[in-house]
Amino acid sequence: MSDSVHQITDAEFEQEVLQHSGDVLAYFWAPWCGPCRLMSPIINWAAGHYSDLKIVKLEVDPNPESVARCKVEGVPALVLFRDGQPIDSIEGAIAKPKLSAMLDSHLSSAT
Repeated sequence: MSDSVHQITDAEFEQEVLQHSGDVLAYFWAPWCGPCRLMSPIINWAAGHYSDLKIVKLEVDPNPESVARCKVEGVPALVLFRDGQPIDSIEGAIAKPKLSAMLDSHLSSAT
């Protein structure tokens, strides 16, 4: 994919995540969330490290449809999709090794 995180909205969720063929990591965050600020550099690292992974970022407050659809109850939250279907998720701030382990267990190759 690319080495950047794409900010999307509810209106783009269907096309960017559910209709995407391949792996997509959806990162749910909020500007008022302290742990989300800790996760941001880790998400950016993943975008540069996993070449075949598309990463999208959704701010929870203005995007309630996607939050409900993914059953997000707290932020930060990560939901990994493959071909439009959720295959794994984590809520709460995590360290880079835990994110890496989650992604490595599902993705075939890292760059």
